[in-house]
Amino acid sequence: MQLLIMRHGEAGWHALDQERTLTDAGRHQVAECAAQIAASPWRPRQIWSSPYVRARQTAAIVSEILNCPIEEKSFITPEDDPGVCLEALLENTCSPLMLVSHMPLVGSLSTLLVDGHRRGIPFMTSQAVVLDMPVVGPGCADLKAQFLP
Repeated sequence: MQLLIMRHGEAGWHALDQERTLTDAGRHQVAECAAQIAASPWRPRQIWSSPYVRARQTAAIVSEILNCPIEEKSFITPEDDPGVCLEALLENTCSPLMLVSHMPLVGSLSTLLVDGHRRGIPFMTSQAVVLDMPVVGPGCADLKAQFLP
């Protein structure tokens, strides 16, 4: 399975956490990153998005550029357990799949899949990584590429 994990674009701070929206710079950075992914061999067939506004906006921009559907997932918000996402990935049959979410989840999920622990690596806003997993599980992924705005 190939999994792209992306952190949402830069968001403003003038709303409740779940309702924060992308800034103009955030929209531009997301589009820039999505264009890089479009030119790569790792174009996702589907996007899973956090229900938070900034993640949904990020997923919508990526979806428009990459022409792939979005499915909202309630278990990929900032403080969710990466183990719950891992269980959902085990049941998933779509590959490549893109997940659009938040820190610390994107960092802890990436670290869990690559290194087998949950300490978490940092992600910039609008950053995406590509993980390749012959088998979905802790420590089973190889980092193949990253995209930065």
